[in-house]
Amino acid sequence: MRTLSWVLGAVILVAVVCWLAVYPPPLDLGPEAHYAAFVTSAFYILLLAGVLCLFRVLRGPTSADRLVALDIFGVLIVGCCALFAMGTGQSWYIDIGITWALMSFIGALALAKYLEGRPLDD
Repeated sequence: MRTLSWVLGAVILVAVVCWLAVYPPPLDLGPEAHYAAFVTSAFYILLLAGVLCLFRVLRGPTSADRLVALDIFGVLIVGCCALFAMGTGQSWYIDIGITWALMSFIGALALAKYLEGRPLDD
């Protein structure tokens, strides 16, 4: 059963990456946006880095490696939110990025304490 869930997760991840490669998110950069190529290429670089981080989460030799990969993945999500905010001109993407950064930080601290064997209220 565990192998089936891992395979299903990997298939869904590959499907999402392929879908984003074929149909990138709509970015209304406007006619005078000279940074359109930067936003598009930065999005694909962040997407590739996210796939590599998820690979490290799945195949990490130790729990500490998995924790670091999850923390880096949280930083990549914040970067994607910043790119979406710059590309669409919507400021609420920044709010999502700040919230994600705070939740990622708290989650990383909780997981580090759990892996160390200390209680969470310590």
